[in-house]
Amino acid sequence: MRIILGLGAIIAISVVAVIVVLILISAIWWIATSNWFNKSKVKIDEARSGIDVALTKRYDLLTKSLATVKGYAKHEAETLEKVIEKRNGSISSLSMKEKSELNTKLDSVISRLNVVLENYPDLKASQNFMHLQLQISECEEQLQASRRIYNSNVSIFNQKRVIFPSSIVANAKHLNAEEFFEAEDYKKQDVKIEF
Repeated sequence: MRIILGLGAIIAISVVAVIVVLILISAIWWIATSNWFNKSKVKIDEARSGIDVALTKRYDLLTKSLATVKGYAKHEAETLEKVIEKRNGSISSLSMKEKSELNTKLDSVISRLNVVLENYPDLKASQNFMHLQLQISECEEQLQASRRIYNSNVSIFNQKRVIFPSSIVANAKHLNAEEFFEAEDYKKQDVKIEF
């Protein structure tokens, strides 16, 4: 009889130990997954900040271009001034959609500046303007890199948010899908090449 009670106690202790181990494993998994989501949010915020920095730099360079262009083309300078006036507040306070719209407006200004260069060869030859163009080009590359990093982080976060079992933690934390930085509609269209 004592052997049976001893065996019963061993089985009970084993069951309790298994349950405790499962609870510990579950708790550790929950904490690790929760921490992963927290770190991912920080990475997304950091990447969003990179876009803000690139857009601000781009805006500042275009503002400097305005001063250079003013003497050559009043109409184009006025167009740039209108875009600058439309930018209210800090870039970081804008939503991703508003940042995308600002990006589109700045793209328009850059294309107009290129037209100005064709119309005013003296401006194109100016060392200051050539240096400014180089800075704008570098800024464009930084902006593209920032967008890629941001969208990559958003993609990873959104995927993990919907994949089981991490979706359990995401739903418990009420995490919403992050918004991608979208390309402008005109950039999604096919390019027509005519000779």
